[in-house]
Amino acid sequence: MPRHLLTSTPPNPDSRRGGPPGGDENDDGTVATTQRHSTGPIRGRKSLIALFAVLLVAWVGISGVGGPYFGKISEVATNDRSSFLPESAESTRAQDQIEKFSDLDYVPAIVVLENTDGLTDDDSVALDDVAKELDDGGLLAADASPVIPSDDGDALQLILPVSSDTTADDVEKIRDVIANTFPTANAADATPDESGNVATPTTVADVYVTGPAGFAADLTEAFAGIDGILLLVALIAVFVILVIVYRSPLLPIIVLFTSLAALSASIFVIWHLADAGILLINGQVQGILFILVVGATTDYSLLVVARFRDALRAEPDRVRAGLSALKGVLEPIAASGGTVIAGLLVLLLTDLASTRALGPVAAIGIVVAMLAALTFLPAALMTIGRAVFWPFPPRPSNPTKRGLWARIAEAVAKRPRTIWIGLVIVLALPLLAAPQFKASGVAQSEFVLGQSEARDGQDVLAEHFPGGSGSPTQIVVAADDLEDAARAIGDLDGVESLSVTAADSPSGTLAINADGELEAPRGGPPQATGGSQATPAPTEVDGAVLLEATLTDAADSLAAETTVTDIREAVHDIDAGALVGGETAVDLDTNTTAEADRTLAIPLILLVITVILILLLRSLLAPLLLVALTVLSFGTALGVSALVFNHLIGFDGADPSVPLYAFVFLVALGIDYNIFLMSRVREESLHLGTRQGVLSGLVATGGVITSAGIVLAATFAALAVIPVMFLFQLAFIVTFGVLLDAILVRSLVVPALVHDIGRAVWWPWRKRIPRD
Repeated sequence: MPRHLLTSTPPNPDSRRGGPPGGDENDDGTVATTQRHSTGPIRGRKSLIALFAVLLVAWVGISGVGGPYFGKISEVATNDRSSFLPESAESTRAQDQIEKFSDLDYVPAIVVLENTDGLTDDDSVALDDVAKELDDGGLLAADASPVIPSDDGDALQLILPVSSDTTADDVEKIRDVIANTFPTANAADATPDESGNVATPTTVADVYVTGPAGFAADLTEAFAGIDGILLLVALIAVFVILVIVYRSPLLPIIVLFTSLAALSASIFVIWHLADAGILLINGQVQGILFILVVGATTDYSLLVVARFRDALRAEPDRVRAGLSALKGVLEPIAASGGTVIAGLLVLLLTDLASTRALGPVAAIGIVVAMLAALTFLPAALMTIGRAVFWPFPPRPSNPTKRGLWARIAEAVAKRPRTIWIGLVIVLALPLLAAPQFKASGVAQSEFVLGQSEARDGQDVLAEHFPGGSGSPTQIVVAADDLEDAARAIGDLDGVESLSVTAADSPSGTLAINADGELEAPRGGPPQATGGSQATPAPTEVDGAVLLEATLTDAADSLAAETTVTDIREAVHDIDAGALVGGETAVDLDTNTTAEADRTLAIPLILLVITVILILLLRSLLAPLLLVALTVLSFGTALGVSALVFNHLIGFDGADPSVPLYAFVFLVALGIDYNIFLMSRVREESLHLGTRQGVLSGLVATGGVITSAGIVLAATFAALAVIPVMFLFQLAFIVTFGVLLDAILVRSLVVPALVHDIGRAVWWPWRKRIPRD
C-alpha cells in the first residue's frame, strides 16, 4: 500500500524525537505541513478533462435511469415468511402435500366482531352481508365460512379465504367495506358513498380484520415509508453532519449526490435480479440496502475529500492534487470494501432466503459505492477545484500548533496500559447482560410497532375464541394412522379441537372427538355403528389424510410454536413420514432456520475477516487482537441493547436474525476502520517504530474515522423511523455499536494496546519494523 493512506502529508520530523506529531490539525484530524509541489504541465490533461466530463455525465445518466426504480423496488419485494424457507423445511414440504387436498390457494383473513352489550341478530346478518359484498367484488378466493358465535355470546367470527396473491390494498378494501357496514366501530376508516355521506351508525360493535392476511397487510403498510421517509431522514442526517464537518454548503451536496447515484445504480441492478427471480428480497433487506449504500458511499467519500483537501494544501493545480488523492485512497478503499464484501458473501451459505439474499444485495451496494466514490466524486472535485470547499478553501499551512488528535495521541503515549485495560473493563461490564438478549423469536403481532388493527383484532379473538381460530395447524398423516395420530394430538394441552378434511362433508371437514373418532357433521346423520348410514369418509390423497388442529394459543405466538413442536414429536412417533405445516409451523421453521444460520455465519465471518487482516497487515497477533476487540465491542452493544429492550422499552424479544444482521454490519463495516487505522500504523511503523508509528497513525486517521463512524451511525439510526421491530432493534444495536467502535475502541483502546505491546504486535513478521 502507499505509505500515506489518508493524507498526502509526510510524518512530522518532530515525531521521530519521541513525542506525538505536531502541526495544524485539519478537520479530519490530519496534520498539515508545507510541501514542495510538482511543476510543469500534466501529460494528457485534455484527455483527463474529457474523461471527467464522461464520468460526470455517465453518473448523472445512471441516476436518471435508476432513480425511478426507488418506487418500484417494493413491487419485487415480498414479506411472506413462508417464501423464504428452504425446501427442506418441514412446513415447506407439508405445504406441497396440503395443496393436493384442495385446488384453492388462499390465506385466511379473520373478521372478529365484539359487542360487549350483547350480540344481536343484526350483527350476524351484517357479517353475512359483508361476506356477500366481498364475494361479489371478487375479493374472496372461495366461499366465506358461516358466522361463528363465541361461547360467551359477545363476539362473532367470520373467516374470509383471500387469495395468497392478495395485496395490502385488497385487505384495505375489505376493511373499508366493514367500516362502512359498522360505521361506529371504525368511523375514521369509513368511506363516504357517492353522495359523500357516511352510513348512519346502527351498532355499537367493534370489528377488526386480523389473521395472516391482516398481519401481512399491516406489515406491508409499515414498510411503506422505506421508499420515502427512510431515505429522506437518512439524507438529512448525513447532510447536517457533512455541513458541520466541512463547513461548506456545496461539498455536502456533491457527496450526497454521489451517494444517491450509487443507490440508484444499486437499486437498478437489484430490481432486475429480483424481477428475474435470481434474488428474493423483503422489506428488511430493502431498507438495509438504502441505508448501507448511503452510509458506505459517504464514508468512502470522506476519505477521498480528506485526501483531496490535504493535497490542495501543497499542490496549486487541482487536477494534480486530485490524481494524488485518488492514488492515495485507491488501495485502502479497495482493501476495506473487499473485506466487507467477503464478509457479506458468507451469507450465501445460509438457508433462510432473506438472509442469503442480504449477502449479494449488500455486496452489490458496496461495489457500486466504491465505484461512485472513486470515479464520480474525484471527477467532480477535480472539475470544481478549491471552490468546492467554499467559504473555507484549503490554503498552505505550517506546523504551528497541536490539534485534538495530537493531544489524544499524547495522552495515549503517557498511560497506554491504564487506558486500554480500564476501557476493556468498562466494555466488558455490559457483557453480563448480553445473555439476556432474547432472540428466539417474537409473535407476528409484535412485528409492527404502533397501531395495528390485526394485533388489536388478535387480542379480541383470543379473548372470545381459541387463539388459533382461523389459522389451524395442518398435519398430513397416513390414513391408516389417522385414529392413533388424532388421539395423540388431542391429548396435547395446547390443542383446542381437531378435524379432518372430508370433501363429502357439508363443511368440508369432520370433527374428531377426544377418543380420535370421527363425528357426524352438524345436521347430518349420526355415525354408523353397523347400520346403513355412515359419516362421510375423510379425503385421501396418495394414502394420506389432512388433519387440522385449532390451537389454544394465538397462531403467531411462541406458545403455539411450542405446541407445534409437541405435535410433530407426537405424530412422528406414529408415522415417521407425517408432515406438520400451517402458519405457526412456518413461524417455527423460520425461527429455527434463522438460529442455525446465525450459528453458522458468525464464526465463518470472523474467520474470513481474520484471514484477510492477516494478509493485509502481515501479522498474526495484530489481527487476532483486532478481531477480539471487535467481538468485545459487539458483545458490549448487545448487552446494552438487552438492558434497553428488556427494561426500558419492554420488548418481548427479538427475531433470531437480529443478532446476525447486527454482527454483520458491526464487524464487517468496523473492519473498514481497522484497515484505515492499522494500515497507516504499519506504514508509519516501518519508519518510526511501532510506538511512534501508532501515535502518528492515530493523528492522521482519527478525524476521518470518527467522522465516518458518526455518518454511518446516523444512517443506520434512520432505520428507526420505520415502525417495524426488527429494523428498530437493528438500528439501535448498529448505531450504538458503530459509535462505540469508532469513537472509543478505534480511537483509544486499539492505539493504547498497540503502543503498550510495541513491536511484538507485528509477530511473527516483524523484521522490517525497527525497534522502538
